[in-house]
Amino acid sequence: MDAVRVALLREVLAGTEWVGATRRFAGTLRSSVVPHGGGLLLVGTEEYEPWHLAAHLVDEAAWSGTPELTPTLVRHRVREGDPAHLSTGLGRIEAARRGETLLVVAPDTPAAAPGADLLDRVHDARAAGATVLALGSADSDLRAMAHEALPVPESPDLDLDMVQHLVSAATGENSLPAARGRKRLRDRLSRLADQLTAPPPARW
Repeated sequence: MDAVRVALLREVLAGTEWVGATRRFAGTLRSSVVPHGGGLLLVGTEEYEPWHLAAHLVDEAAWSGTPELTPTLVRHRVREGDPAHLSTGLGRIEAARRGETLLVVAPDTPAAAPGADLLDRVHDARAAGATVLALGSADSDLRAMAHEALPVPESPDLDLDMVQHLVSAATGENSLPAARGRKRLRDRLSRLADQLTAPPPARW
């Protein structure tokens, strides 16, 4: 989802709690990660892997000039031959320490709920001093462990995918002072418009 669509989604959601809620959650994420120079661990559940959020955070880290936002995607199943950036298993959560942030993303559905093994690891990470954030799931055990949680109930009007786009976009924007943030969004929209209207490259 590009900057134009994020802006349109925010316009549609204006007057609801979601624009403010996603910005607050993004602010917590940013303030937890940036002062420590990074250390963001991103994990889903066995049934749900947050690929898109990982990709969007990488983009926001580059666009905002805030490399600390780049996450390490922690996976439940790592296969032999997976590239290095996709080869971090659940053992990484056990090694999490103070100064690191663990973001757990899970849909609010029974089929994709965090399992006992993941919850145990999250508990251990928090006990070791890591900051725990939870996005999506309303699981009571996960919410009790999280320093900050943003549940996303199943709804025909808003889903976890949309909320992840809002959070990732706000995380990048919030890395700059507010006045510059508005200008930066205009710059991104301008660059997008230039790309859409540019003539196709010459073929030789």
